[in-house]
Amino acid sequence: MIGDGSRKGRRLSGDEFALWESITRSVKPLRKRELRPHSEIREEPPASKPRKSAAPVTAPLPIKPAATPPLATIDRRTRQKIARGRHEIDGRIDLHGYTQQEAHMALLRFLRSIQAKGGKLVLVITGKGVRGSGHPERGVLRRQVPLWLALPEFRDLVVGFDKAAIGHGGEGALYVRLRKRRS
Repeated sequence: MIGDGSRKGRRLSGDEFALWESITRSVKPLRKRELRPHSEIREEPPASKPRKSAAPVTAPLPIKPAATPPLATIDRRTRQKIARGRHEIDGRIDLHGYTQQEAHMALLRFLRSIQAKGGKLVLVITGKGVRGSGHPERGVLRRQVPLWLALPEFRDLVVGFDKAAIGHGGEGALYVRLRKRRS
């Protein structure tokens, strides 16, 4: 039994108590509480009836913070409206010629400024990369920007994104939907 003995229940075995002590040492208590030393633990006397074996004791699972919802894609109808010019694009950024670090910072600044102005949709042009060059580092921004948009620093800004229509750059560009600005 854990604690001061005021609760009813079975007593912990020596191994269970050792596990409990190791767990409680790793947790910061809300208020100080003394643990009984291992020598004070009394083993239960053998029961007259054979007991079912207890489930194996495992360490408690760590508590995970609430996961952020997955990034949403832009629905087909909205993509069609954007492609046909019936849905306004609030801003555009062209990342051609930027290094990864420069592009990352520029994209973050750009999205923050458009969100501050109340914008809802932007076009991010990454470029397609040089084809047939055989160099593995070509098209780096095209591969990296979607990964960046999923990072925590962008999640406060971005609801979702999707590949742009051919008229706006196709595979070399993304439509990015922005979150409403928090007051």
